[in-house]
Amino acid sequence: MNRSLEFILGLLKAQEGDGFLLFWAKEILGALLILTLFWVLSCLVVKVLNKWGRRLTSFTATDLDDRVLQRVIPYVSRLFFVSGVYLAIRSLTLPEKLVMIASGIIYLILVVIVCNLIYHVIDELLKWYVTSQQDTASAAVSRQMVPVAEKIVSLFLMGAGLIVILKHFNYDIFSLVTALGIGSLAIGMAAKDTLAHMISGFTIMLDRPFRIGDRIQLVGGQTGDVADIGLRSTKIKTLDNQLLIIPNSDLCNTMLTNQAFPNSRAKGRINIGVAYGSDVEQVKTLLAATAGEVGDVLVDPAPEAFFTSFGDSSLNMALFFWVEEYSTLFAVTDKINSLILKRLAENSIEIPFPTRTVKVEKGTD
Repeated sequence: MNRSLEFILGLLKAQEGDGFLLFWAKEILGALLILTLFWVLSCLVVKVLNKWGRRLTSFTATDLDDRVLQRVIPYVSRLFFVSGVYLAIRSLTLPEKLVMIASGIIYLILVVIVCNLIYHVIDELLKWYVTSQQDTASAAVSRQMVPVAEKIVSLFLMGAGLIVILKHFNYDIFSLVTALGIGSLAIGMAAKDTLAHMISGFTIMLDRPFRIGDRIQLVGGQTGDVADIGLRSTKIKTLDNQLLIIPNSDLCNTMLTNQAFPNSRAKGRINIGVAYGSDVEQVKTLLAATAGEVGDVLVDPAPEAFFTSFGDSSLNMALFFWVEEYSTLFAVTDKINSLILKRLAENSIEIPFPTRTVKVEKGTD
């Protein structure tokens, strides 16, 4: 109200002769001086950040601070310039309503600039994290999480900016928050299964019980390599080249075996029975030596053979061996089995067939 009266009185005084033009010339000149001062100040801040900021960031081993500084500099310059526009408008003798409208628009622009600045800093941090994980096994999962994290950050910043703007214009934020809460509850009830899968997907990505490329075995006996970990489901490529798609909530609440963890080594086992009367020590030595002949079998730990039990028709033996990659276990087992048959035949050791003796007693008349 005071500004409006001041504006009207200024106009009345300025009506006398050339006072009107002189009045507005002073007003506009003062506003231009303020705007110019802040423009020069913004250019000076950019120059200082480009020169001294880069020198300071050069002392660190990582390039993260250099990249963040490069993304921040343009928005810092815009903040200074828009602040100058705001002060320049406030310096003019204008009606209070017009000043409030202009101030509101500039405040809106400032909030947008600050939100963009924060978003670009977080975006740079996420990109730096993905780059640092490039040579690790979790690189693929990290790349998948970045778009999701960026969307969450952008939604959060949009919501925070909207609340700040509404509060500035004296709107009732409580009713908005209540409406959003009720709406979120309704959406959550309608899409509870989808949300459960998504939350389980986040849990799998963060907890990392397996990674893309790992071979896992489910409780049902299905075995395959993890092809993709999505927000709703995980895709597993089975050994017979079929794609198994499992909802994340089911996968998150079940027991599984990760054959690729803690490393890619795998232990193989071959069960075999030899005839009663065979030299057990000779058979154990022969089995271990036979496994050692296969090039893909590891020397350390060395193959081991054990006499495990007495069978109905055979002495049951078990051969254990290690391979460097779990993906080769099936082929190595095939080679060892073929070689065992050959070595047992060379040493006249019999693999018996199941036999059953039936005694028939003759009855007396």
